[in-house]
Amino acid sequence: MKNKNVLSTLEMKKYFFLLILTVIIIGGCEKDDFCIDEITPNLILRFYDFDNQTSTLTVSDLTIWPEGRDTIINGQTLDSIALPLDVNSAQTVYNLSMGTTVDQLVIDYTTNEIFVSRSCGFKAEFTDVVATPTNNWILSIDQITTTIEDESAAHIQIFH
Repeated sequence: MKNKNVLSTLEMKKYFFLLILTVIIIGGCEKDDFCIDEITPNLILRFYDFDNQTSTLTVSDLTIWPEGRDTIINGQTLDSIALPLDVNSAQTVYNLSMGTTVDQLVIDYTTNEIFVSRSCGFKAEFTDVVATPTNNWILSIDQITTTIEDESAAHIQIFH
């Protein structure tokens, strides 16, 4: 009998140790961090009819590529587009082709990094934004804002 009680005490110590270890492990775990906050916003371009400037007008056969990089939009028909800006530079140049006619859109800006959270890290916002087209098929632009903080509305209207 005495031997059985000693074994029970050892088993109890083992289970107690496992219970304490489990509580420590579970208590030490952190909740998974998922980034649900906003990220670095894109530049939103919206295309309008030059003759009726309140009416959007799709661009047929639109091809877009950043200067010195691969095409990101190829031969699509769109009335708006979201384009990323280079956070490591003060300027991004996009080539916008409608058919065979190419315009360049030069975008100058200042990048401001903002800490969002541990899971998301940093995001960039852009201030002092100035866009300049070469005006081939783009007849004019209207720059709605000089600050890009979100993607809730168009930042630049392009009339063609």
